Amino acid sequence: MVALPAAAAFLIEFPFYLLPGFDPLRLRNPVLLAASCLVPYLIYSIPTGQFRIGGFAMLLGISVVLSFWYRVLPKAPVSDVLFVALAASLYIAKVFDLIYLTPVPKVPFSALGHIMLIRTCALAVLAIRGGVNAEFRFIPNRREAVAGISWFAMMLPAVAATLWSVGLWRLRANPNLLAGAATFLGILWVTALSEEFFFRGLLQQWVGTWTRSSVAALAIASLLFGAAHLGWSHIFPNWRFAIVATVFGLFCGLCWRQTRSVQASMLTHAIGATLYRVFFQS
Repeated sequence: MVALPAAAAFLIEFPFYLLPGFDPLRLRNPVLLAASCLVPYLIYSIPTGQFRIGGFAMLLGISVVLSFWYRVLPKAPVSDVLFVALAASLYIAKVFDLIYLTPVPKVPFSALGHIMLIRTCALAVLAIRGGVNAEFRFIPNRREAVAGISWFAMMLPAVAATLWSVGLWRLRANPNLLAGAATFLGILWVTALSEEFFFRGLLQQWVGTWTRSSVAALAIASLLFGAAHLGWSHIFPNWRFAIVATVFGLFCGLCWRQTRSVQASMLTHAIGATLYRVFFQS
């Protein structure tokens, strides 16, 4: 009873997640954008008995605020910073765990909300705000792939040394190599794409424009990226992992600064994150 509506909700959300990557298909009407956020939730929650009016009201509020943000507020540094901060706080605070309730113990369906959050924010920025020099694209080209792999190679010894120095060098006894490919694609097209789009494509670019300093932009984006991982592995504040994430983000930021490509830094991010997931204990 749970599997069918859950699968249907993810299948309906999937095309919406692809929309930011295709300019002619992007939802530019905030009413339609907000409405699209509610459909997968209703398809999942009603048949499974997990619909709650409070959760629906919370989701409706989030959808309306994000969708209408740049129709109400101007394209200005303050509104841009607040928009990114709102999106990050929704994710860090695990708000969608309170909305997408699960009837199956230890099987969270909040990922449906996280995917919705990513594409809604990307569409709000790209299609409604506009004027952003960052692409929400899924496949790196050859130049981006070479740069992404090169910066991963440069990042590897620094991140390994940081893991060792903070006491997080804990290798898995039996790494699941067969799951590595699927893990890589999931990280590449969801985690890495979304985080690189927001932290490097938007935040680092905007801070560089405001401060007129690429060094300040790199440092601020990397520190905020590290801070966003303070809740890693259900530990808060997880300072040790935040330090690792800051170093990790520094190299992703260097990759972006060299190429001005989200797709290059997302490849650096995805390879590094996949190796950590496969070979290290969280």
